[in-house]
Amino acid sequence: MPVGLELERTIEDAIQLIARKLLAGEEVTRHPRIVVRVVTWNLFHGRDDPPDPSLRTWRSRLLRITERSATHEQVNRPLRDEFAARLATLAWDVALLQEVPPGWLRPLAGAARASGASALTSRNFLHMARAALARLNPDLVASGEGGSNQVLARPSWRISRVARRTTAPRPERRRMLLVRLREPGGAELVVANVHLSTRDPTDEALAAAQYAVAWSDGAPLVFGGDLNLRPDRAPAAFAELGARHGLSGATAPGAIDHLLVRGLVPLHEAEAFAPSAREVPGSDGLAIRLSDHSPVAATFEVR
Repeated sequence: MPVGLELERTIEDAIQLIARKLLAGEEVTRHPRIVVRVVTWNLFHGRDDPPDPSLRTWRSRLLRITERSATHEQVNRPLRDEFAARLATLAWDVALLQEVPPGWLRPLAGAARASGASALTSRNFLHMARAALARLNPDLVASGEGGSNQVLARPSWRISRVARRTTAPRPERRRMLLVRLREPGGAELVVANVHLSTRDPTDEALAAAQYAVAWSDGAPLVFGGDLNLRPDRAPAAFAELGARHGLSGATAPGAIDHLLVRGLVPLHEAEAFAPSAREVPGSDGLAIRLSDHSPVAATFEVR
């Protein structure tokens, strides 16, 4: 019926129309929501970081001697299995990982029962030799092993497309990993995982965000990772990310790990895990604290 004739309907017709709309609204309400929990974690090149700095000694770094306090120990040995086990126990659908040893993609994804993608970052020339040295002495080689950014996705999300883009060529190469995810019902989610430069990364962040928004092509976007930007020190950067690219959701005033989003409904704001959440059992009842970053998680509704 033409719109201009709606006023001529009888009261009975109007009641029936309202009833039909209410029923349609009930159908929408009954439709299951698509909720995604996202976590970001900088893995510190697979090393531990005890809360007591006195445990980080040169004799441990050079001779691989384990240092102990009353509660923790600092170990200089490969911790791939410990990271994989801890990551697998965390609750998430999509994980953004930074400073990951390049050879860890398959073990991490396998332990978490996830699919994954990787973007190599810096120091990856002669990777096999670097990796062998890092297995012998992780703390001495440290970031010299080379690194990568990785994205893992658990079912029912699957990776449908991957892209990589250099955000800074020097002094250390920084690369953004972009992943388009698809859910069986057809919903899409784009994730852009970054580890930005340490010195004044504002321009780098804005340029990366611009590319990520364009690459998302209208799909909901998570732009996250280790931004090396703190809202309390660089408020203008976060204001620009919001004004230019519609990205919001900084973790905390002093945080550098963020999950900024566009086109998603926040259900639980980004929040860092307690340091104990990244601890695993060591020897003699002591704890090993993995990484120098705590994971950050947030939950969103995809519409």
